[in-house]
Amino acid sequence: MNLVMEKTFEQYEKLFSMEEQKREDEFRYTMMKPFENMWNAIQVPLKAKESNGYDVMMAVKMLGYLDVRDAETGLKALQKLQKSHAAETAASALRQCMRFAERGQLRINADEIRFGLYIADPKRLQLQKGYCGFGGIPGFIHVWIDPNSYNLPRIPSIIAHEFHHNLRFSYADFHHGSVSVGDYLVIEGLAESFAKELFGEEQLGPWVTRFDQEDLQYSIEVIHEVLDVKGFSEVSRYMFGDPIAKEQGFEPAGLSAFAGYAVGYHAVQSFMDKHQVTINEATLLDTETVLSQCGLFSK
Repeated sequence: MNLVMEKTFEQYEKLFSMEEQKREDEFRYTMMKPFENMWNAIQVPLKAKESNGYDVMMAVKMLGYLDVRDAETGLKALQKLQKSHAAETAASALRQCMRFAERGQLRINADEIRFGLYIADPKRLQLQKGYCGFGGIPGFIHVWIDPNSYNLPRIPSIIAHEFHHNLRFSYADFHHGSVSVGDYLVIEGLAESFAKELFGEEQLGPWVTRFDQEDLQYSIEVIHEVLDVKGFSEVSRYMFGDPIAKEQGFEPAGLSAFAGYAVGYHAVQSFMDKHQVTINEATLLDTETVLSQCGLFSK
């Protein structure tokens, strides 16, 4: 499989040197154009037909990418990323993921993987400690980061997490309208377990590590009752927790941020330990098998 690394650092240097009013189109048609098929798959046009309509510029702002008008913040972040050799780290991590999957006879349903590393808005991603990613469409991976001492060492693990989404969705369909809480638990639990397998427990994200035993157990009990609840907006309440639910206009479920991610990770880990199943084997299993046999919800 071919790996295409977008030269986003060079693109940002050009972008931030341009007049402010020209930057949006540069970002849209130069930096996002190579990912047009990814955006189309999630129904985000590069350019809205009507003024101020929903398009890629609005989507990236909502997701927490840095506003292209903020050259001062952007150039500082870019300097940190270049100094830490983040692009090389990302390429190495992706190749490691590809080799690992190949050894497990798993393949992504795409001819190539196209990867982009972008600058994040430092204010929008505080709950995630400044980094996030998207790998929901096989063949495409985005990571956006406000570089700091916490997240720079975790670039490989966030890449592995998103790479696993590429894998999982090459074998299992995902539909916003019919996805259940249980489905989403397994999707995210597998992805973080894949990251742990490749890069170690110390690189796990805050969506798993921020939970003490009491909060985790409470989250398990709440989520146990709603495993079959379907629909992305409903599911999001349990997966993302109250802070993000309130921000996005969903009804809070009484859970800490990213509760579903933590519960999903522990469910998958419990299943793998209990049945001596590898992460590659678990990747191909259905939701029901993992959740009914993980032991997390039968205590």
